[in-house]
Amino acid sequence: MKKESRIYLAGHIGLVGSAIHRRLKKEGYTNIIVRDLEDLDLTDMQAAEAFFEQEKPEYVFLAAARVGGIHANNTYPAEFIYQNLMIQNNIIHQSWRHNVERLLFLGSSCIYPKLCPQPMKEEYLMTGPLEQTNSPYAVAKIAGIEMCWSYNRQYNTRFIPVMPTNLYGVNDNFDLENSHVLPALIRKFHEAKEADAKTVTAWGTGFPKREFLFVDDLADACLFIINLPDERFNNKRISNTPANPFHSILINIGTGTDHTIKELAEMVGRIVGFKGDLVWDSSKPDGTPRKLLDVSRLHNLGWKEKIKLEDGIKSIYQWYVENLSSIRK
Repeated sequence: MKKESRIYLAGHIGLVGSAIHRRLKKEGYTNIIVRDLEDLDLTDMQAAEAFFEQEKPEYVFLAAARVGGIHANNTYPAEFIYQNLMIQNNIIHQSWRHNVERLLFLGSSCIYPKLCPQPMKEEYLMTGPLEQTNSPYAVAKIAGIEMCWSYNRQYNTRFIPVMPTNLYGVNDNFDLENSHVLPALIRKFHEAKEADAKTVTAWGTGFPKREFLFVDDLADACLFIINLPDERFNNKRISNTPANPFHSILINIGTGTDHTIKELAEMVGRIVGFKGDLVWDSSKPDGTPRKLLDVSRLHNLGWKEKIKLEDGIKSIYQWYVENLSSIRK
């Protein structure tokens, strides 16, 4: 991308989108196109078409999505599959119709089977049943991957699906009903510390293992990937068809290291400064037993994360405390 390229960032206010937005501005890109939710309904096909016709973006980051943790996925399965499918369909189709140079599609590691071999390689996609608690979201994301591949195959587009691991960082969702595990733990431990509570209760058994990536590292990886020259993808480990390297490309983005939820909770409690006891509610679901991405493909392309988990949690906790009044609104 040139510094003056017309870059459309879909989902710029979310966890991922805001990190990509910060990174683009930091790197000196001057023509970033964004729209607030009230200005553009991406589930509306005609609205999406009119937007692309007016703005004519050259590059697209597709970070817009309906997201949430186990509770949210279980409570709103229809919204999770419908809204994500509609957003993806409209943006990917209009990107082809309006000759977008490259599109980066943000998926999720939940696309891989529930009992997937670990670490999860890109080729394990669709080799087994999904985790039931988030299968509507996962199916939508798998459809997005297949849509990128289909347009690449038929129209020779350069649409790149990437699969981030579990993310955390600035602008995360700290709602205890709908958030992911790490921000929920930060809020629980902080509120318990404020209240001088004796215990904090966490969901499940604490035994499942998860991988976590600071969202600013993800943004760095996204810019790295979208700017790679075509020949860097011309490898059978990256694409099944080197003659058309974007045909079936898929890239995991993560750290290649995981921790048990128990280890994570203890780390958060220590960073927050909570002095009480940690209690596990085993009546609540654990979700997938383990989710660790194989990131050798990305490492071979030349990218590796920079921010370690403990440093990232310290940073986001400081941000959480400093922005507490606005977060709780």
